[in-house]
This record gives sequence, C-alpha cells and structure tokens, in this order.
Amino acid sequence: MGPAQAACYSKYDMEEIRVSPDYNWFRSTVPLKRIIVDDDDSKIWSLYDAGPKSVRCPIIFFPPVSGTAEVFFQQVLALTGWGYRVISVQYPVYWNLLEFCDGFRKLLDHLQLDKVHIFGASLGGFLAQKFAETTHMSPRVHSLILCNSFSDTSIFNQTWTANSFWLIPAFMLKKIVLGNFAKGPVDPKMADAIDFMVDRLESLNQSELASRLTLNCQNSYVEPHKIKDITVTIMDVFDQSALSHEAKEEMYKLYPNARRAHLKTGGNFPYLCRSAEVNLYIQIHLRQFHGTRYAAINPAMVSAEELEVQKTNLNYCMDSDEDQ
Repeated sequence: MGPAQAACYSKYDMEEIRVSPDYNWFRSTVPLKRIIVDDDDSKIWSLYDAGPKSVRCPIIFFPPVSGTAEVFFQQVLALTGWGYRVISVQYPVYWNLLEFCDGFRKLLDHLQLDKVHIFGASLGGFLAQKFAETTHMSPRVHSLILCNSFSDTSIFNQTWTANSFWLIPAFMLKKIVLGNFAKGPVDPKMADAIDFMVDRLESLNQSELASRLTLNCQNSYVEPHKIKDITVTIMDVFDQSALSHEAKEEMYKLYPNARRAHLKTGGNFPYLCRSAEVNLYIQIHLRQFHGTRYAAINPAMVSAEELEVQKTNLNYCMDSDEDQ
C-alpha cells in the first residue's frame, strides 16, 4: 500500500494484516472466550487468554475506543512465546466508569486473579487507571503500562456531549472516531495498522461504540494520590497521534516516577505497526517482577542469559529515573 492511501481508509487493501501468517496463526491457535459476569446476560466480555495458566499475575490488554481484543495479537504471540501469560480483553457495553470497574473486578474474580498488570491503549489506559484508583483500598493492579493514554477526559472538549452519544447513529459515531486517525502520508506499516483498526471499528455495533465514547468523554480525571504506589511505564510516540503534547505533559506530571518508553514513530497504534519495539518495552517493564509472586512469566522461562540480555536492553531502551 502506498503511504498516500492511508488517509482514505478504503477497504480494498485492508487485507494486509488480516491475511498475514501471524494473524492467521493467532486466530487458529488462540481461542476467543466469552464470559458473562454481570447479572445482565447481554454484557459479554470477550477475551483471549494465552500462556501458562499457572501464572497468577498476568498482563491484561485494554484496547482503545476503536479496538477489539484482536488488536494485540502480536503482543499475545510474542509474549506467550517468551513464557508470559497474556489476556487481551474486549469490553461489554458499560455507560459509566463505576459500572465498568465493577464489571472488570467481577471478571478478575471469575478468572481467579488477585492482582494483574495492565497495558492500556488510549481509552484503555484511562480505564486501567480508573480501575486501579477505584480498587486502591484493596489493590487489584500491580503495575500499569499506559500507551498513548490520558488522565483527564476534558482534553477532548466533549464532556457536554458525552451523555448524547447513545442517540447518535453508528455511522456518525464511526466518523467521529475516524477523525482522530492519522491523516496524510504515513509509512506502509502504519497504513496497514490504520486499515486494520478501521476494520475492527466496523465490527463494533452502535451500543459498543457509543458506550466507549461516553466513557472516553464523561467528565472524569485520575486521582494520582490513590495509585501512587503502582509501578507505571508511560509509552508514547514522537510522531502524530490523537494525543496532544499538553496531554502527554500532564501524564508525565501525574507520574513523576514513571519510566518512559518513547517510540520515534508509531502513530496511534504502535502495538500494531511497531510491535517489536512495543513488545521489548513490555518485556522490560515486566522483567522487574521476575522472581516475585507478581511475575507474569513462567519461572522456568527466565534464564540467566535472558536476564542479562534484558539488562543490556534496559540500559539503552528505557530512560532511567535519574534522567527524569
């Protein structure tokens, strides 16, 4: 695909990722599970749970507004190959943050998981922070990786329309979301990532999309003092994304002790188009918990050689706390 075609969001070349060997291997080997945890049978959590079930503190992936559980397939494949347990989720329809947090807590109870690590992309990162905040009296989140995420919904200037999204037809909601996708020339991998996310967006119905936009824009912000003891890595990109410079700076202020994982390029969806770099940063983040009860990896997979390699990677890939 030529770079200039990326902004067209046309479907004719949307098959690049969908027909890739990795994606087809993922779809054929990792089963999609559907779990109901609320009294309302219409609320179904869809998830991929891969890797060793003996791991009791896995990493869980939260998608952005436009994403489904499949968007993290490259993380699932790579991390499970290294011995990690990975769960990628797709949320049911929730119209407020407390309802979402209660539903996710019930999901963790159903999966018999006491504490977890969460990688959240955009809205997923905000929801991860709010869940950590809501459960801070009885913590369920051990660490966070916040990718292109935010801490205050007011940055979108739509808090006044948040409670009207449920009235808006699906095609208009999709147009709102597409307005935040990259426009203009991008490299082929980023173009493929955009096309794949457009395809995932098309799979969401009106209620799913309206509820996510409502959560994304309802007047709310993170209270950092409630989650100050949680280990955080902030992952963002230097090129164009839906996140403003001001929103990024606010995240840095909110988590002054967070490690920073910067990608030169990657746009809104680095986990798709820069998966090798993202997977390395995730591995570096999780490495600090090896040998503890909060390890997300099968202990048998952690060799002295691997630890040495990760230590080397850590030196040049992650900003040290002193540099901040």
